[in-house]
Amino acid sequence: MQSREEKNRRRKGADYEKAVGYYLEQCGYEILQYNYRCRAGEIDIVAKDGPYLVFCEVKYRSGAGKGSPLEAVDGRKQSRLYRSAVYYLAEHGLDGVPCRFDVAGIEGTDITYIKDAFAGGKAGM
Repeated sequence: MQSREEKNRRRKGADYEKAVGYYLEQCGYEILQYNYRCRAGEIDIVAKDGPYLVFCEVKYRSGAGKGSPLEAVDGRKQSRLYRSAVYYLAEHGLDGVPCRFDVAGIEGTDITYIKDAFAGGKAGM
């Protein structure tokens, strides 16, 4: 059973993911899926940007006290995202599709979006 705090955190996370999704749509992306889950982990947003399949991680921080939201996507998180993306590609039969990993950091109401934030996603992985 989830605690009330956990439910609120998930709801807040979903709200921020939708805000980033809206931002991406305004930039011409096509949102394919929110919250893809598999054995390896979760991908917040899967989108299409031209020829690229984009796997986007969304991180939020209410203030600077906990550090930058972009810093939260460390090597361990990147590895988990990569493994989840491999599952997504296999599950959807998308061998050879060019991919990239983007990160959206939200501080207050400001969105910082980094395309191709870390390696591992080019040329169908």
